[in-house]
Amino acid sequence: MFKKILVANRGEIALRIVRACEELGIATVVAYSEADRDTLAVRLADEAVCIGPAAPARSYLHIPSIISAADMTGCDALHPGYGFLSENPYIAEICEKMGIGFIGPSPNAIQMMANKVEARKLMRQAGLPIIPGTEEALLNADQAQAVGDEIGYPLLMKAVGGGGGRGMRVVNSSDELIEAYNVAKSEASLAFGNPDVYLERYLYQPRHIEVQVLADQAGNVVHLGTRDCSLQRRHQKILEEAPAPGISDRLAERLGAAAVKGTKAIKYHTVGTFEFLVDESGDFFFIEMNTRIQVEHGISEMVTGIDLVKWQIRTAAGETLTLKQKDITITGHALECRINAEDVERGFLPQGGPIELFLAPGGPGVRVDSHLYSGYVAPSNYDSLLGKLMTWGKDRHEAIARMKRALKECIIVGLPTTIPFHQGILTDSRFVAGDVHTGLVAEWVAEQVIDSNGLLRVDATVGRLNGKVTS
Repeated sequence: MFKKILVANRGEIALRIVRACEELGIATVVAYSEADRDTLAVRLADEAVCIGPAAPARSYLHIPSIISAADMTGCDALHPGYGFLSENPYIAEICEKMGIGFIGPSPNAIQMMANKVEARKLMRQAGLPIIPGTEEALLNADQAQAVGDEIGYPLLMKAVGGGGGRGMRVVNSSDELIEAYNVAKSEASLAFGNPDVYLERYLYQPRHIEVQVLADQAGNVVHLGTRDCSLQRRHQKILEEAPAPGISDRLAERLGAAAVKGTKAIKYHTVGTFEFLVDESGDFFFIEMNTRIQVEHGISEMVTGIDLVKWQIRTAAGETLTLKQKDITITGHALECRINAEDVERGFLPQGGPIELFLAPGGPGVRVDSHLYSGYVAPSNYDSLLGKLMTWGKDRHEAIARMKRALKECIIVGLPTTIPFHQGILTDSRFVAGDVHTGLVAEWVAEQVIDSNGLLRVDATVGRLNGKVTS
């Protein structure tokens, strides 16, 4: 087992890793930027090292600084968390060459899944169903036009090195394709340093279902059931639940078997997530694999009782899985609401600034993964995630009821948050019925009242404390 781990990340995931290491008896060093000097992870870790200024390119994305921090503090392993360098094969390779354990899969596995076109090829060869589309990156706009006319519209233009919706464009007709091609290439180049894009058939209002996998270096693989991540805004997940509602046991079994098959095909180890689209007829298609811990891993932990971060560390250290598929049972239902520092009424505008007061909700079945505390200043240099509010219930109805209560109890003074959005969507009849799809959030937002100033007015309960609006 590792003795000391460098946590090369920030926010709630850095704190989550520190806590897991504490329980495993592993010392931690948090690598932080100047903007994150006062975060909880920095305060609670055994050691902390500043790796540069606030700009990610000069801190959390600067590989020499991160490797130097690991070396100078005597760390024998590095945990990249999610985002930043978590799916970068080069830092995994450097760690390998320097004898530093990388808490993630092999550099080769990361590389194979990072290229979405190659990932599609590999998974098709492994027997997983793939959405019809191009087999190679598009060479130019003329080729894109020809391929688009052949496959038929609507289509989805996607970045080869993409993720998180960047470099992605829906193309409804041949007339839109050239502009979509140029915009997607530009976005892909800026976001991933790789301008290559490809095309695949666009599925109208599919469900976004993912399967959590866990594997060791001996080739043992298990899956932890399904998660529904269909509630998205601009391809960014907002609310997730496990297991996916309305999915038959047979379909869940097929999804799990496909994920295990894909994991074995690339000799993958540690944690990972297979993402699928499910259409109205119940057919499913592989879209990508995330080679890291997911933001929403906590709801899988809640319904299985398995600590994924601990197992990620153990399998990276070479330990063999003691879990068998028959040992994994799904109990109850769990929801996760991502609490972001965004002004819902102003088009989900991200905000940074001081948190005057933070009181986390509690009670039965409530879990809060957050780095917030009263007096903390949320920097505007990074994503807007303040924390994850999760609830568990014996069934979906109870999980939703507990989430409504927890959202009402959650007090954050100083910044606008997405809590009003969650309070609104949880009462939507379509969500309550489990009739969810990737276009539901856009539909819901379009149905809200717009006032004379052009601002969205969300019909949700907003708490008040000492005369100050809280959300």
